[in-house]
Amino acid sequence: MATLSGTSRLRPWLYLAPAGVFLALLIAGSLVILRISFAEKGAEWSSFSLSAYEGVFSSLYLRSILLTFRLSLVCTIATIVLAYPVAMFMAGVRSPSLRRLLLLCLLLPLLMNLVLQSYGWLVLLAPDGLLNRGLTGLGLTEAPILFLFNERGVGLGMVQTAFPLAVLPLANALSRIPRSVQEAAALLGASRLRVIREIVLPLSAPGLIAASLLVFAFNVSAFVIPFLLGGRRVSMLAVLIRDQMGPLLDWPLGSANAVILIVVTLAVLAVHQRVTRRRGE
Repeated sequence: MATLSGTSRLRPWLYLAPAGVFLALLIAGSLVILRISFAEKGAEWSSFSLSAYEGVFSSLYLRSILLTFRLSLVCTIATIVLAYPVAMFMAGVRSPSLRRLLLLCLLLPLLMNLVLQSYGWLVLLAPDGLLNRGLTGLGLTEAPILFLFNERGVGLGMVQTAFPLAVLPLANALSRIPRSVQEAAALLGASRLRVIREIVLPLSAPGLIAASLLVFAFNVSAFVIPFLLGGRRVSMLAVLIRDQMGPLLDWPLGSANAVILIVVTLAVLAVHQRVTRRRGE
């Protein structure tokens, strides 16, 4: 009996062991990056210097930081605006089979490699691609519009890849709103727009917050989409970190940029949560 009771006590820890090992490796890697950021190039383990952080505050990297957070914020807002009606439709579907079909269509992009999705966008957004052919065929434009290697193409790719991350939390929050509340408001004379503005939006605030945080964190750390669709003309911070850590072999500068990216992202998320909590109170 003692052996069985001891095994039952250890069983939850055994279940958590794989996740614990993964988190330990993640923390160890983060500490290595933090240590290398306080070093000089070529002497990553034997020196201590702040020169890498001095390089971060040069004009090139400051522009990259501002571009990264500005584009991520714009794409987050666009993603939430596009995802909210889809989430409302999913939350209102009563047929289980239709709901499963919608969920399958929503999850398909998450099951596909980001590189393949990026090459798909290259085909769509090229000067002679499907999008420009459609625009010129309809007479909306006389000449092809340049979508690749600029912020427009990168923004489209980031919104598409982050779209499922926004729909799922929103649909979950909207499905928990009692339908009777909306019906009661409609019976009292409230218009559909007023019901959404004064009832649905406030009650779905937790899902809205979760979706915006997920999408922003995903966009601000994006690498594949900016690298393939933006090239060297859209120098987001993840692309610059790859260049420093890869071809240039400047590990301290790349690590310092990674630390700055993590710290600023966590600060933005913390401020966002605090502001939303105060409004909720």
